[in-house]
Amino acid sequence: MEVIDTHCHLDMKAHFQQFERALAEARAAGVGKFIIPGITQAGWPRLMELCRQEQGLFAAPGLHPLYLAHHRPRHLEELEELVRESQPGGSSRPVAIGEIGLDYYVDSVDRIAQQQLFEQQLKIAAAARLPILLHVRKAHDQVLATLRRKHFAHGGIVHAFSGSLQQAGHFIKLGFAIGICGTITYDRARRIRKVASELPREALVVETDAPDIPPASHWGESNHPAYLPEVLEALAALRGEPSEVTAHYTTANAKRVLGLPD
Repeated sequence: MEVIDTHCHLDMKAHFQQFERALAEARAAGVGKFIIPGITQAGWPRLMELCRQEQGLFAAPGLHPLYLAHHRPRHLEELEELVRESQPGGSSRPVAIGEIGLDYYVDSVDRIAQQQLFEQQLKIAAAARLPILLHVRKAHDQVLATLRRKHFAHGGIVHAFSGSLQQAGHFIKLGFAIGICGTITYDRARRIRKVASELPREALVVETDAPDIPPASHWGESNHPAYLPEVLEALAALRGEPSEVTAHYTTANAKRVLGLPD
């Protein structure tokens, strides 16, 4: 039963000092493929190198909306060049641009700068005909409005979805899958548990967001891709179906949305 972690930060040395061990444990748990999103330009070289070296790792370089202090205008040019120089179908070809978007949860972040950065990366993704990995907190309607205004047509995944059922439906209509993570393992997370139980199966993918958002059984610990089966089993329980069924369609959805090989 192969599952795909559609969002994990295995490239972060500070959290995964024993990278090979973390990868081996995840594979032993049934995680066959891993999508590694970017945070800052400084992290792209290691991200891309790991994805070149390791089978089943796929890169999604981008500039995170909460790290504005680390981003420079030239980084957008470098992202455009990185995508342009990679060979379609090759191991170094990014499968998405990520993680990008808007975050209104943190009041101190410049929303105008976030918006500009988001739109610039949308343009790069559209030109390359690549999907995107969306980071969205307290800004779902604003992100939806931007996607519509820019006529973005390549879909992607709304990572660690935290919006309403109605907002999820709007994203799905725009070609996006909804990323379900360890949040659903917490009984107090009633809204997202309800959303996860009611969404159509063709819209769902699973993720860990490791090292963040650990499942309830690992509360207070660093998260690992090896814990993805716990997310999958919680999702299956909420939807009243065998975990093998949930694994099958979430894996198929991830492959379809991101264009991953079998």
